[in-house]
Amino acid sequence: MVARLRGEVAGPVLVPGDEGFAEELAGFNTAVTHSPAVAVGITSEADAAAVVRAAADAGLPIRMLATGHGTPAVTDGVLVTTSRLTGVTVDPDQKVAHIAAGSRWAEVIAAAGQHGLAPIIGASDAVGCIGYTLGGGLGPLARTYGVSSDWARGFRVVTGTGEVVTANADEHPDLFWALRGGKGGLGLVTSMDFALVELTTLYGGSVFFDAPDIARVFMTWASWTKTLPETANSSVVILRLPPLEFIPEPLRGKTVLNVRFAFVGDPAEGESLFRPIRDAGTSIIDSVGEMPATDIALIHNDPKNPTAAWDQGLLLRDIDAGFASAFLEVVGPDQQVPLVAVEIRHLGGAAHRDVPEGSAVGGRGGAYSLVMIGVPDPALFETVLPAAAGGVLDRLSEWVSPETTVNFAAAFSLPGSYEAAWPADTFARLAEVRASYDPKKLFPYGPA
Repeated sequence: MVARLRGEVAGPVLVPGDEGFAEELAGFNTAVTHSPAVAVGITSEADAAAVVRAAADAGLPIRMLATGHGTPAVTDGVLVTTSRLTGVTVDPDQKVAHIAAGSRWAEVIAAAGQHGLAPIIGASDAVGCIGYTLGGGLGPLARTYGVSSDWARGFRVVTGTGEVVTANADEHPDLFWALRGGKGGLGLVTSMDFALVELTTLYGGSVFFDAPDIARVFMTWASWTKTLPETANSSVVILRLPPLEFIPEPLRGKTVLNVRFAFVGDPAEGESLFRPIRDAGTSIIDSVGEMPATDIALIHNDPKNPTAAWDQGLLLRDIDAGFASAFLEVVGPDQQVPLVAVEIRHLGGAAHRDVPEGSAVGGRGGAYSLVMIGVPDPALFETVLPAAAGGVLDRLSEWVSPETTVNFAAAFSLPGSYEAAWPADTFARLAEVRASYDPKKLFPYGPA
């Protein structure tokens, strides 16, 4: 099969021991090491189709790697890398971006911004567009514009039979439904058409508060979110920051609370809405104000450089004063926990509503999300961090939602998280669509 691929694929075809094999498979999470039988760097849709047909004939499973933010370790079969299949073109009249499989959101933001348009993205602009969107996607404007996959308008896909198809509202609508939120096991996506919104500025940014103010500001935030219109979006995170030079000096070595805000509308209204947070404490850094929409990734300011990563995410049914007290009790500034970040995002609004034609997105009922990010030391990943996160969840269990969303499911490491990622009827329908387009299960998906 390797000889066949090298004759049919323009990109590199590598096996263990080949020069560049490890480099080809390096992703954002440096704690994950991939060791497939074959690595193939595709450069075109034709390459993608050739790989699928060859793997099918050889009976080998196929998985995909873009940026490697959430890809679990691959130890068999064929791993397709998409880093060479990039490019974004914008049709300003149709307000649609055509996005190649290996592109990151930063490329789309820049291309769309030239026309006064913006994509509805996640917290980070360094994440790959396709994998994120296939899982739905809850970004900093989700309450206002919905989940990111609501804006997908079509996909090009190599199915498990080796056929290249267009999936949109008119062609293969069942596959289109599944790709908007169903995440994996549906084929190799080579490109996506993604609708854009008219947005050049917003009122947003983030503000940091020191440890003595954390309890008061967090309690204020928890009640304040109940009053916000759908045009206002917010999240909050307790950060335990190391005393390292790349951390801004006012934050270095401190435990702080970071409140993020994104409002679409009149800046004066945004400022008024945000006033209760500013009044709740004395800020260390306050960057909230009118900002270009092209700077939206600065609101969360997620890391862009590869690092070892461990996280666990889930949804919350709701929060109240009891939750706020319990949250501070287990992860507040006085606690010693090996978690560098514990974040809560305010959801609801447009994110609760499905698109008119329906989609496979799970977790729309969650009122808030909770994400815990561990100390980036792989020695802690197997036992210490799961135990610490488990202790937090035990205390907060009465507020945890039974449903989750697949992008937060951490490769289904928790028992039952695969089934919980979608409503039961959606889960069953996804199984039918996967069986239809990948009858030989060439694209394995689900818990290991």
